[in-house]
Amino acid sequence: MRELTYYIGVTLDGFIAGPADEVDFYPVTSAFAETLGTELSDIQPAFVRAGRGGADEPLIRFDTVVMGRRTYEPALQAGITDPYSQLRTVVFSGSLDDPGEANVEIVRRDPVARVRELKAESGLGIYLAGGAVLAGVLLDEIDRLIVKKYPVIAGSGIPMTSHPFAPTHFGLDQVRAFDNGCVVLEYTRLR
Repeated sequence: MRELTYYIGVTLDGFIAGPADEVDFYPVTSAFAETLGTELSDIQPAFVRAGRGGADEPLIRFDTVVMGRRTYEPALQAGITDPYSQLRTVVFSGSLDDPGEANVEIVRRDPVARVRELKAESGLGIYLAGGAVLAGVLLDEIDRLIVKKYPVIAGSGIPMTSHPFAPTHFGLDQVRAFDNGCVVLEYTRLR
């Protein structure tokens, strides 16, 4: 069975973005970007992979990305209908029109049911590209977390997940610190 991994950047106080979706306050250095871009090249947007000269790199860890409408919309606003062209893309939305991309599936039904179907298929892992509402809906399906914890306190914004009180436990697998003060934490769900 394939695993669903939620890979996300958060502030010290648990926000993935500011109140108006701001993310430009995260400190990113070239060494940090290069390390994560190389290790997780599967989930870099296609234009980032191409810019690094890695457009043709084989997929190693993920072959599918799932996201909500709000995560997909910035690409659409930039005229990009398939931002992760190297990955099968599944977008959960009741309002988006089909972009007409063979690689992009718009799902208007229960995200949990569709993710369970994806997990039952053969292939590499599934990358959950946010955001808080979809992560909250899919919380019981998340098998792994990769959390980039940035040394910033935002004060308010969009939380890492949005769901009712439901303590969910994960075991720490790995911790790595980077030159920008970011700590990358990897967890596996405790079942």
